[in-house]
Amino acid sequence: MDLSGWVLLQLTLAKTAPLLLAGIGGLASERTGVINIALEGMMLFGALGAAVGGIATGSAWVGLVCGGVAGLLLAGVHAFASLRLRIDQIVSGTAVNLLALGGSGFLLFQHFGAHGSSPFAPKLPMIPFPGAQLPITVPLAFLVALIAWYILYYTPLGLRARAIGESPEVARAAGLRTSRIRVLGVLVSGILAGFGGAHLALGDLSQFVERMTAGRGFIALAALVFGKWHPLGVIGACLFFGGAEAAADGLQGWKTEIPSEVFLALPFVLTMVVLAGFVGRSRPPGGLGRVEPD
Repeated sequence: MDLSGWVLLQLTLAKTAPLLLAGIGGLASERTGVINIALEGMMLFGALGAAVGGIATGSAWVGLVCGGVAGLLLAGVHAFASLRLRIDQIVSGTAVNLLALGGSGFLLFQHFGAHGSSPFAPKLPMIPFPGAQLPITVPLAFLVALIAWYILYYTPLGLRARAIGESPEVARAAGLRTSRIRVLGVLVSGILAGFGGAHLALGDLSQFVERMTAGRGFIALAALVFGKWHPLGVIGACLFFGGAEAAADGLQGWKTEIPSEVFLALPFVLTMVVLAGFVGRSRPPGGLGRVEPD
């Protein structure tokens, strides 16, 4: 595969979109103080919901909305478990991921009577790009990130969210209902992660495939840490990881004695290297993981 110029840029943008949608979703949750390692499961359920909705209605736009709704449902489970039942947020997120992993395969068989993959679904509209086309979710992902940046730093809601994420005790003393904003942050994370999964099912492919997220939710979480919990930083981190995944796809086409599995592992190796080098320098929100009653 040609790795030069516009081809590499096109691949990078296409690979960045689901990471960015999930990463900004994780930002919405963790900036309000709720740890969200369930992005992988929300993306996977979003991909399934998008395929089911798209096939049932014949509309990729309806499928995209269904993907967001599917992610929202799993986010509701995480919010209820971690904020209402006060289950450890990492344990809750892990449980949601396992639920999505097993539940998506079960629901796939129940709905379509098939294992492995769904029937073909309508594909999302494409936009012109030099020498190729990109799914509409690519500009949508960057637009969402910029809107998140504006909301977080230039609106009263963003100020409240950041205050709660940094110091829930002080925010509560100031009269803020911390639980409501935290629930909102988690639910938004589910919608955006679901959109990321919908990109995979209806933008990248035209069907749902079991385990198709392939760790992208965890890479999005790494991008959140690498980007220092800032929307613009998350954009840069997702472009970095998207570029790594694009390069890995291109390198698989080279005639070389190196096994293709080495190139497939490249994005995950870079993720570990980045986390090992930067996680100690990134300061998470001060109230991350702390939940107390209003």
